[in-house]
Amino acid sequence: MNKNAIVFALIFTALFVSLGPVQLKADEPTVAQQYTIHCAACHGGDRLGGIGPALLPENLKRLRTKAATSVITSGRPSTQMPGFEQVLSSEQIKGLVEYIYSPLEQLPTWSDKDIVSSRIIHTDPATLPEKPVHKSDLLNLFTVVESGDHHVTILDGDTMESIWRFQSRFALHGGAKYSPDGRFVFLGSRDGWISKYDLYSLKIVAEVRAGINTRNIAISSDGKYVAVGNYLPNSLVILYTHDLSLVKNIDVKGKDGTSSRVSAVYNAPPRNSFLVALKDVTEIWELPYDGETPLAVEQIEVGDYFDDFFFDQSYSNVMGAARNAKKGMVFNLDKQEKVASLDLTSMPHLGSGITFEYDGRQVMATPHIKEGVLSVIDMENWQTVKKIKTKGPGFFMRSHDNTPYAWSDVFFGPHKDVMHVIDKNTLEIVKTLRPAPGKTAAHVEFTRDGKYALVSIWEYDGALVVYDASTFEEVKRIPMKKPVGKYNVYNKITYERGTSH
Repeated sequence: MNKNAIVFALIFTALFVSLGPVQLKADEPTVAQQYTIHCAACHGGDRLGGIGPALLPENLKRLRTKAATSVITSGRPSTQMPGFEQVLSSEQIKGLVEYIYSPLEQLPTWSDKDIVSSRIIHTDPATLPEKPVHKSDLLNLFTVVESGDHHVTILDGDTMESIWRFQSRFALHGGAKYSPDGRFVFLGSRDGWISKYDLYSLKIVAEVRAGINTRNIAISSDGKYVAVGNYLPNSLVILYTHDLSLVKNIDVKGKDGTSSRVSAVYNAPPRNSFLVALKDVTEIWELPYDGETPLAVEQIEVGDYFDDFFFDQSYSNVMGAARNAKKGMVFNLDKQEKVASLDLTSMPHLGSGITFEYDGRQVMATPHIKEGVLSVIDMENWQTVKKIKTKGPGFFMRSHDNTPYAWSDVFFGPHKDVMHVIDKNTLEIVKTLRPAPGKTAAHVEFTRDGKYALVSIWEYDGALVVYDASTFEEVKRIPMKKPVGKYNVYNKITYERGTSH
């Protein structure tokens, strides 16, 4: 916060304290005025964010109104967010919460100029060292997103010790992405901030705000581009990885002119292209980043809405959880036609699916968000091999080529503390773990060799629990602030079949 903003806030805070709630009743500020007085300096007069996050319903989906009330009342630890309990009445705080959760009359825009002017170079790329300043194995590092206090920990996967912990932007999307050599990690926040960190020097390199509400990011296989998919505005932004400067800001519209949010963007290594899922039109976009016309958009009509989808290892077949049909579907990008239907109901979480070999064939497995079941699909004939019953709906499933087991959480309901271990050769649950009874256990990730499995205790007073992936014995417990996701460098840059891409 700059000096003028601090003085402004202090003057008004002093004014409110000195006048008291009784004297203010006659001409009490409106809720919009309260926002201007107490919030605008950090969160922007238009609620689009500043040094604080954007305060729009689209950006606050992860923060319940009850939690928002608590934050305004008591502040947020380890941030610049103060508490207003001594300044505002409970009714005034309630009014502010209702205000920030109300939609804007007109959708905001975020232009090329906005993107360019937001860019910050923290460390000149030319000054970065040629060798790491630490002795850790770069390819066995983990980026751990701790949403409890908006920090990131870089964890050594051999020693299970932190080598760097830093404050991040508010509400990071869990999915860390790496440069092809694993040296740089890129993180995107729900507020549209894209940040680049150097795992050699352990320094932040650059940041840019590519949108107002961002879904996720992807890095091209040649290491040249970052693709950013946005809900607000409806845009796909391409940046150079070198310094996060702007390459292209694409207004996302279907062939019929319908504006659409971007559900997700993925890198497709065998195709040397980005693949883009769209929320509001029945299309998938493909943007090749090599050839004669790099980053030209090909709009592929797929016949249904693909909110969530999954690729085979060739990235030719896309499995979609079709919104308007009882079954899922498989669409072949080369033939540009539907090739199969899938027996997938009750909201399969395809974005968390994995592939592995079963009985000599490639299969895909996915948890379901509304039902206690894991579906295993044969990727040759697209038939269901088995539905594995679990203790409740799950969200994340993970494995590794060097382990015979797949791990899947329950996440929702009374058994949210459960972690199932499934034998990939028999498709049977062989172990059910409770890392922290009564607390949510979620999101497994493996070390680069598959020897250890790391489980998140998804609570503010949470932890990473490290298990021997062969014996299922606990090896270590590392206290953390709601570690929502952890991403191993090697597994991500090699597109390991057992992890998310």
